[in-house]
Amino acid sequence: MDRPAIESPVHPSAVVDAGARLGPGTRVWHFAHVCAGARIGAGCSLGQNVFVGNDVRMGDRVKIQNNVSVYDAVTLEDDVFCGPSMVFTNVHNPRAAVERKSEYRRTLVRRGATIGANATIVCGVTIGEYAFIGAGAVVTRDVPAFALVAGVPARRIGWMSRFGERLALHLDGNGEALCPHTGDLYLLQDSVCTLVPAAQP
Repeated sequence: MDRPAIESPVHPSAVVDAGARLGPGTRVWHFAHVCAGARIGAGCSLGQNVFVGNDVRMGDRVKIQNNVSVYDAVTLEDDVFCGPSMVFTNVHNPRAAVERKSEYRRTLVRRGATIGANATIVCGVTIGEYAFIGAGAVVTRDVPAFALVAGVPARRIGWMSRFGERLALHLDGNGEALCPHTGDLYLLQDSVCTLVPAAQP
C-alpha cells in the first residue's frame, strides 16, 4: 500500500489516508487511523489505536493518548492533552436507524486544555484555555478557562494554573492566587479566572 508523502514518522501498522496533512515532527503510533481530510499540526503525538476523522483540526503539540477517537466536527487547539480512552461525540441524540450526519454539533477544545482518562465530552461544547477535565468526568456544557471540573455530570470544583497546579481560589466570586510552581498570578473576578500578564522590564 502506498503511503502519502508526509514528513512525520508513522508506524507501519498505522493507516494515514492520502490527503491527510500532518505537520513536521508529528508521530502516529501503532494501529492508528488518520482520515484523508484531517489537518494536524506540528509536534503532535497520536497514540496506539487512535482514530482521527476527516473534519478534524488539531493545532501544534497536541498529545492524544491510546484508544481515543477524535470524530468529525472536533477542533483541538495547540497543546491540548487527551488522556487514555477519553471519548468525543458528535451527535447529540444518536439512533442507529436515523441518519444524522448533517446534524453534527461542533466541539472546540481551546489551547492548553487537559482531558483526563476515560472522560466523555458530549458534543457541542467549548472547553476553555487550560481547563482541566478530571478522569471519568462527563462534560455536558461549556467549561471556563482554567476551570477544574469533575464528576457526572461534570461540575466545577476548582481552578488550575497554566502549569497544571491547583490554585488556592474560591469556586466563585473574587480573589487572586499564585501558581505554586511558577509563581504566576491568577485573578478571579466575577467567577472568571485569568492569568495576569507579567510586568515588562
